[in-house]
Amino acid sequence: MVNAGLALASSSWISVNKLSASPALSTRPCKPASPNRGGRIIQAMMGADPIRDWICSEGGASKITRISPVGGGCINTALRYDTDAQTFFVKTNRDVGPAMFEAEAAGLHAMFATETIRVPKPFKVGALPGRGSYIIMEYINMGTSRGGQAELGRQLAQMHKAGSTDKGFGFDMDNTIGSTPQPNPWMSDWVAFFQEQRLRYQLQLAEKQYRDYDIAEKGQRLVDKLPSLFQGVGEIKPCLLHGDLWSGNIAADEKGAPVILDPACYYGHSEAEFGMSWCAGFGSSFYNAYFDVIPKQPGFEQRRDLILVGEGITGMEPTGLTLCTILIVSVTSELAVEVGLSSFRFISDSTTF
Repeated sequence: MVNAGLALASSSWISVNKLSASPALSTRPCKPASPNRGGRIIQAMMGADPIRDWICSEGGASKITRISPVGGGCINTALRYDTDAQTFFVKTNRDVGPAMFEAEAAGLHAMFATETIRVPKPFKVGALPGRGSYIIMEYINMGTSRGGQAELGRQLAQMHKAGSTDKGFGFDMDNTIGSTPQPNPWMSDWVAFFQEQRLRYQLQLAEKQYRDYDIAEKGQRLVDKLPSLFQGVGEIKPCLLHGDLWSGNIAADEKGAPVILDPACYYGHSEAEFGMSWCAGFGSSFYNAYFDVIPKQPGFEQRRDLILVGEGITGMEPTGLTLCTILIVSVTSELAVEVGLSSFRFISDSTTF
């Protein structure tokens, strides 16, 4: 894992088997000699290379010394470009247009601007010739561990405090968690946003997949009870959220400083950041450091299970769990009984708030 760059088990990267089996590209000048007539025909057939063009112009490189595959995820192809200027991390996807990477870049820019926690700086998003898209960003040499949880918790809370907006709850564009769409229309009320754009939306997606209409209906009734869980909570101010903070999107650089990757950013209630905590491995030192910066709000213990529903349904879908199991895992026992669900709960021991 040393010097793995952004290869740390991210949900958005895949290994490139054909490239892995071949030697990495050797030194390649940015401005090759003018081709003859036959070379020009071949060049035209191959099409343009916008990644190389940007690296060799705005990227400041005069030659690309090496291109090598980076593995770790399941959606995009990832490559490391070594040049005489700096090293770049490039993700491509032949199945989607630039919108997905544009949303990722917008989230990275927003987090980068808070100057609180390290994220890879995005440089360029564009379309690939014929079909697909790419994103070019900073390459970060990663350390051998995920770093200290206390520092991660502290810096994440600082990002939440620094990242604010007067537009309300949402984001300037929709984005994705993995390949699942995430709608982000601006809304003035957090509870309404969480009800409609997270819980109901995810329940509808899960209902279409699992076709468990009885549990889906009870889930909708559970969502209707959401306002009661926020009684006694003061004004909820929108803060910048990473939006998909699970273990695969958390790393540390060579100095041990926290790095967070592959965001699905939006502005929401700070508590919503813990939606993927069931697979993030956060311990007590993380939460203690976080709540030292942003104190725990009244009633949090009663809300915490429901927080998992908004992203938990999305995260659990690939495992093949039924919607019934998802809801039993994720809801609070009192409300579950009230709407006719079992009060059985199955929450990882590592999820300690």
